Amino acid sequence: MKRAGTLRLLSDLSNFSGAARLRELLAGDPAVRVRCSPDGRHLLLLRPPGSPAPQLLVAVRGPGAELESSWPPGQPSPLDAFLLPWPARSALVLVWESGLVEVWGSGVGPGWRLLQSTELCPGDGARVVAVAAPRGRLVWCEERQAGAEGPLGPPAVAFSHCVCVRTLEPSGEAGTNLGSTHILLHHCPAFGLLTSRKDLFLVPTVNTWPGLGHILLIWSPSKGKVVVAAPCLGLSHSKSLNPGRGDTWDFRTLLRGLPGLLSPRQPLTVHTWAPTPQGLMWLDFRGTVSLVQPHGGSRTVGTVQEAPASLAGSAALGTFHGTLACVLGSTLELLDMGSGQLLERKILSTDRVHLLETPAPGMEDQEELEARGGLRLLSAVGLFQVGWKTPQSLELPSAEDMVFEEACKYYQRRSLWGAQLTPEELRHNSTFRAPQALASILQGHVSPSALLTTLRAELRDYRGLEQLKAQLVAGDEEEAGWTELAEHEVARLLRTELIGDQLAQLNTIFQALPTAAWGAILRVLQLQPDGNGHLKSHAPPDVWKKVLGATAAGKEPPNGILPPFELLCQCLCRLEPQWLPPFVELAQQQGGPGWGAGGPGLPLYRRALAVLGEEGTRPEALELDLLLGSGRPKAVLQAVGQLVQKEQWERALEAGLALSPSSPLLRSEIFKLLLAEFARHRRLDAHLPLLCHLCPPDLAPAELLLLLRTYLPDELEPPAPFPEPGAEPPLTVGLLRALLKQTGTQGRASGPVLSLYEDILWDPDTPPPTPPRVSALQASDHPGLEAWAPSGQGLYVTDTG
Repeated sequence: MKRAGTLRLLSDLSNFSGAARLRELLAGDPAVRVRCSPDGRHLLLLRPPGSPAPQLLVAVRGPGAELESSWPPGQPSPLDAFLLPWPARSALVLVWESGLVEVWGSGVGPGWRLLQSTELCPGDGARVVAVAAPRGRLVWCEERQAGAEGPLGPPAVAFSHCVCVRTLEPSGEAGTNLGSTHILLHHCPAFGLLTSRKDLFLVPTVNTWPGLGHILLIWSPSKGKVVVAAPCLGLSHSKSLNPGRGDTWDFRTLLRGLPGLLSPRQPLTVHTWAPTPQGLMWLDFRGTVSLVQPHGGSRTVGTVQEAPASLAGSAALGTFHGTLACVLGSTLELLDMGSGQLLERKILSTDRVHLLETPAPGMEDQEELEARGGLRLLSAVGLFQVGWKTPQSLELPSAEDMVFEEACKYYQRRSLWGAQLTPEELRHNSTFRAPQALASILQGHVSPSALLTTLRAELRDYRGLEQLKAQLVAGDEEEAGWTELAEHEVARLLRTELIGDQLAQLNTIFQALPTAAWGAILRVLQLQPDGNGHLKSHAPPDVWKKVLGATAAGKEPPNGILPPFELLCQCLCRLEPQWLPPFVELAQQQGGPGWGAGGPGLPLYRRALAVLGEEGTRPEALELDLLLGSGRPKAVLQAVGQLVQKEQWERALEAGLALSPSSPLLRSEIFKLLLAEFARHRRLDAHLPLLCHLCPPDLAPAELLLLLRTYLPDELEPPAPFPEPGAEPPLTVGLLRALLKQTGTQGRASGPVLSLYEDILWDPDTPPPTPPRVSALQASDHPGLEAWAPSGQGLYVTDTG
């Protein structure tokens, strides 16, 4: 039965950010260069220099902000742009002809952010003519001026280029690591650079010397070799080229050592190049599609009915399921790659069509999984899948479904767990990864060698675990064996969803082998002391999210089972109680919304206090440290109140001084609390300098005295000149002088004295200013105050009371 080709709409582009601008560029500019990120979420559109703004657009499917950029006339625009598949975030690389490179990232803040800017070829006047970004690398072909590669005569002008490479990898959350430059080829012609998932193709261009226009190179970084091929001659030679070992080649020396390659031949007449998983394809002006495989062999795939008339016509090539798709203008032709037979020919509604690469293995989302098995076609109308429609009567269960059903039976036989496993659970549960990897192999997306690399660590752990079990059965080194087994089990459980039986198992291990369990936590969370009494961690956020997760509101853990965070706090209390407050402080820094640290539930310090027991039965030192380290105003005030009750004045003052200037209200409350104690007794006098430092900077002397008057005890009798024996000495002006001086010097404006009490702060060697004259009538209106009156010989004080 004949298959029928289908075009299935995947998206009308409305789910992409900047959808209107995206449709406008796709419909209006036939020369726009389109690239898709390996995960299929980002579309990059780069217009040629001199185009109207914007010249660069990065659209994001789903949540995320688009990026638009343009460069004014006279300012160079990027030569090329690439989207990189970095794990933590998406990255955009822009490369200019001058060698300038900019790396932009998303996911490290709102929108896009410049991560790094550097020069590929600084200071030697070189010019970048082509660039590519294979996995983890940046490769470019640059033209060097005379003097950089030696004096150039007329024949040598054809060999005035070189091909260089630098590693390009992410570094931390918001950084990049660009390695040193290594030259792959010296004295080579101008090459265009094209990349597939495994190989880099160096192809001739219109500027390549005609005598070399029939030669192309295939570099395989993973194999450390380069293949020099001449498809029209049927020749290919392989040489070692591994930058890690310092390999480099002079192109002229390389060709002289490969016989037959320089036979007189016409250059390749190529209209369109297209890297594919099978190798490098090209379409010539006769309509013939040829394929060069990674080992250098070449063959003709087929001939399309409508050959391109000139370079101005648009064309695109792609492959899927043994089928070649060729888009020429508004015509789509599907050919069998084995026989070259034309299978179907369709007329499209537009000639502005782009074929997109399929997402990288393991990076597909649900939409890509549904579209797997076809080729993606992009136009202003939308994103389509090109595939084959199979009759309903011929549809069979997929190999993926059969793998998961068989895996359910296998795991059920070996498991002691009473619950029934289902294929859906195996698909989405991270505990069972082998069926997922096997299903990917059967679909052709992961090679067996790639699977072995992915599972090598798990296979090594599995083998070590089996040896450990045999050792325990034999009774050899039981204590060390149980410790190692507990560490393995804790690490495994932290990779699963900690609910139900998994959480109960984790509680059991911590109760039976707390030391070994805590050792595993140290490794998983990567906890290290920083030398200042604090802890630091380099664990990823996903691990902390599992550790800090709390139970649902109103649902207590069954049978006394503790959530992971409470379990770790309890273990620390038993083993290393002095590290509990630093651990809680670190956890508060790691928490996110809904993790138990920044969500609507209890704050982490209260969850840790609950582990210590009921109020009144907790260890006082730990409770104080947890309250002070919480950063919550009520908790800090509660801790300072307890320190005041214990008369630990210095620690109470240090707790207030440790607060950052961004907490002025909390510092002010602590100052008022300690000022009240200072007014009532003299046990704080020895710590008066610290109290002065804690004084709020905006407090005026008059406000300070009013506060003191509020806190001073009421006097039932007139004050005596000296305190009675055994009585508490009263607060004196001498003690107040330091506090008043602190308030009077901060923000004090120059000019006349504005406060009635600022004369206390004057230097005793300087006479005070002349006070205003007060008439007898005015003095009588204020009984109990001292009235100043003039005298022939000076000033005297009269007490009107």
